[in-house]
Amino acid sequence: MAQTVFSIRQACLPLLSSASEVFPIHRIYCIVRNYREHAIEMGHDPEREPPFFFQKPADAATTSRIIPFPPKTTNLHYEAELVIALGKKGRNIDTVEKAQDLIFGYSVGCDLTRRDLQAEAKRLSRPWCIAKGFDHSAPMTPIVRKEEISTNFISSDTKIRLWVNQELKQNSPLSEMIWDIPEMIQYLSRYYTLQPGDLIMTGTPAGVGKIQVGDKVRISCGANLPECHFAMVEPSEEL
Repeated sequence: MAQTVFSIRQACLPLLSSASEVFPIHRIYCIVRNYREHAIEMGHDPEREPPFFFQKPADAATTSRIIPFPPKTTNLHYEAELVIALGKKGRNIDTVEKAQDLIFGYSVGCDLTRRDLQAEAKRLSRPWCIAKGFDHSAPMTPIVRKEEISTNFISSDTKIRLWVNQELKQNSPLSEMIWDIPEMIQYLSRYYTLQPGDLIMTGTPAGVGKIQVGDKVRISCGANLPECHFAMVEPSEEL
């Protein structure tokens, strides 16, 4: 069997309930404008248009509470998101039950975005990779297995909230998602073979805004999931 010419680190997230197991990350899918009020604040039609996804590199995910400020931006934005972790393979999923069966667990995360670079990419009709897929651009919590939380934790009462320096910035029920979780899984499965290790970032509500070095971010999503905490720091020159 051929050997690789060098080794690379497998991107992983820890499991909240296990010190000896980790969740290996395959891909990170991110849905765009999945909350009506966020679509409006970004200048788009809030009607239920077909969903649009982009991807972050697997190693963008991190549970570090220290996030270096990324280069080449003066307008870094936070976006609080519920994250779905898949534990089974699936393609052309056609029912809610089959979609839910793929789910391994949940995390709470942040889609950090170089908004100025995203605006330039939009103006030039270019992909958003440089704005969304940089190092440490997806701070997250450890994953909670779905068996360990209430089956109805995603209800009309479950809210995703984000604070910057203890000031509440985002606050929305998950029920305000335009495309719910089974629908996202079904839609993605028509275009990709979903794999164990895939993560789906489910969109952010209204209230996105700028953060800078020194800011402390906190994100919560109901009582069943851990909170995501991180602080923005000056970048290091070390690799």
